[in-house]
Amino acid sequence: MTATTPLATTATTGAPAREDHFATARQVADAVLFEGYVLYPYRASAAKNRMRWQFGVLVPPTWAPAHEEHCFQRTELLMEPRGAATLRLELRFLHARRRTVQRVREDDSFTTTDELHLADRVLVPWDEGTEERVVHAIPVAELSGEGLVLPFSRPAREDTEEVLDADGRTVGRLVRRTERVSGLVRIRTAELDGPYRVSRLTAVVENTSPWAPNGERDAREAALPRSLLAAHLMLGLDAGSFLSMTDPPEWAKGAVADCVNEHTWPVLAGAGGHADVALSSPIILEDHPAIAPESAGAMYDALEIDEILTLRTAALTDQEKREARGTDPRAAAVIDLAESMPPEVLERLHGAVRALREVTGEGPPEIRELPPEEALFSPDTPWWDPARPDALDPVPERITIDGVTVGVGSRVLLRPGLRPTDAQDLFLRDRPALVEAVLHDVDGGVHLAVTVEGDPGADIRREQGRFLYFQPDEVTPLEGA
Repeated sequence: MTATTPLATTATTGAPAREDHFATARQVADAVLFEGYVLYPYRASAAKNRMRWQFGVLVPPTWAPAHEEHCFQRTELLMEPRGAATLRLELRFLHARRRTVQRVREDDSFTTTDELHLADRVLVPWDEGTEERVVHAIPVAELSGEGLVLPFSRPAREDTEEVLDADGRTVGRLVRRTERVSGLVRIRTAELDGPYRVSRLTAVVENTSPWAPNGERDAREAALPRSLLAAHLMLGLDAGSFLSMTDPPEWAKGAVADCVNEHTWPVLAGAGGHADVALSSPIILEDHPAIAPESAGAMYDALEIDEILTLRTAALTDQEKREARGTDPRAAAVIDLAESMPPEVLERLHGAVRALREVTGEGPPEIRELPPEEALFSPDTPWWDPARPDALDPVPERITIDGVTVGVGSRVLLRPGLRPTDAQDLFLRDRPALVEAVLHDVDGGVHLAVTVEGDPGADIRREQGRFLYFQPDEVTPLEGA
């Protein structure tokens, strides 16, 4: 049932592309490409598998504005090419292929059905994702000034596949319809002033599909087959290196801050920690991301633990496994992996030590008596014990921010800064929130526990005590706080 996808390669003149250049980055890029492709319990009937394609979706430009989705990605980063360097660019995305199921009638004709039961699986309608690649090898010297515009397209097509039962008789067929999709990559460089040969590389990926929605009837389901799904870029230099966007050298920090990245983020991804490869991903990553070596296979589920998913998958009923196998070949592979995983491989998923601290010397560590100013925080005299004669004063339940008293029930505007923190907080900038608690740590720091207004899961967060936390300088009191 798995169809092979032709490799679409278009190259300009220049050095030949090196397939192994992206070998290390491709492991992480594969995870980006299929992140959330099919979620546990891996069945099309599961509610969370009915709203798919959440990362790197570039929809047709006529559909994007009214639905708050994007039709382009913009990547900017700094690079230091050497000599007559060649840039290798690889755009990867999934192209949705809509699959319908048909069964054989008594007169040998076919009719569409919602389910087709076989001995080992239940076939159902589903959107498969076929991997598409657009590859270019371009001399860096050709990218200055106006740069290049690199168009690409994938044609519409329809394929059918016979479905046979255990006795080899035709009991139905699968009809797969792929819509036309087109796009382009705009790429250029601009050399920066300074003592070093540094250039700003700008790469914009656009969906240029001419499809237009037919009124309100064309919802997201109609736009997805004409979209680039999980789109991301891999960039490589055969001579030279890229600069980190999160930890640049001091002299480059100003130029890095001027780079504009929209709907994607570039990180270093070269083999062995080298900086000759960058991955521009719609999922926020750190420099040199890597797949855990203990992972035995792709589980596709965002931020889940392989061990938990494997145990849960193995515990599915036979009927549930038949439905998963009929949903998608990748889901079938997950079921087979969970059923065939040896105990010693499963045991490795339980945990791993990444680094050990060497301890040298003989005998137990020296024990010294703590001075009075440190004894307050020793295990023998816990600072939180209310029976202590010198117990700490109760912490205030309200604080003052910009001259306004803020406490439980106050409304604030979230203004997360650029200090090292959870990057996801930046998506909440300028969102109103409700203060649920004012918390004080042992170092004297103050933290506000908040729920975001309009969050449909706010009640669940309150019930479980799972809030978002911001420091006082990251919020602005609203009127009536």
